[in-house]
Amino acid sequence: MTASRSASQTIGPFFGFALPWRDGPHAVAPGTPGAFWIEGRLLDGNGAPIGDGLIETWQLGPPGVRGFARAATDGQGRYAILTLKPPPLRADDGMVHAPHLAVSVFARGLLKRAVTRIYFADEKESNAADPVLRAAGDDAARATLIAARGDRGYRFDIRMQGAQATVFFDV
Repeated sequence: MTASRSASQTIGPFFGFALPWRDGPHAVAPGTPGAFWIEGRLLDGNGAPIGDGLIETWQLGPPGVRGFARAATDGQGRYAILTLKPPPLRADDGMVHAPHLAVSVFARGLLKRAVTRIYFADEKESNAADPVLRAAGDDAARATLIAARGDRGYRFDIRMQGAQATVFFDV
């Protein structure tokens, strides 16, 4: 009997030297008034942690806010990013997008990044009007894009496949 390799075992990781970010998981400086943590886990299709992934976020923010962060996942798939809640975004077409973070996921088995968004559970009215959330599918699919309140800010798990897989965008 021979075991074949799955796609998650054939590529990478390549992040140790190529993608360091000097500010790491800090989209804002520690001690910034109103800053909070987005914490979660990166999980594969079986619900197992992906311990060699990279979560990258970027966002709209006031002057002086970096708005960009990169956090590696640990052996349990955990990541944490220190940030501020961004304001709503008025797009060129006039549509208003709810406060959100843009997210790229880099992990073994991916030939290119997976792209998603993190919305906030306490922005119900803005979320209901957001054109991207409205287009994301049914309530269960939209729920995969919404961070819940957590101990130090918000919790957002990213599931790459399987039941409750996070909605990713084709960009």
